Amino acid sequence: MAAHPHDELVAHLCRTSPLRPGEAARVIADVLAYFGEPVEEFVRRRHGELRARGLTNDQIFERIAAELPSRRVAPPELSLRQLRRIIYG
Repeated sequence: MAAHPHDELVAHLCRTSPLRPGEAARVIADVLAYFGEPVEEFVRRRHGELRARGLTNDQIFERIAAELPSRRVAPPELSLRQLRRIIYG
């Protein structure tokens, strides 16, 4: 079996949870993909999710602006206008 690039983390998850190595590797890959999402994709995805919940654009852009700093590599602070431009061009 080929070594996983995060073998230590896989081993840690297997020790501290009921996950098996393959499951732990998939969880790690999912988490890295989630936090590796480019800013523009994140903004578009969250806009769609929040719009589906019935929030207004003003509410959506405020929430997205508050969520961006918690991303794995926090992007530069984007104004509400910049967020709108990502969605609407």
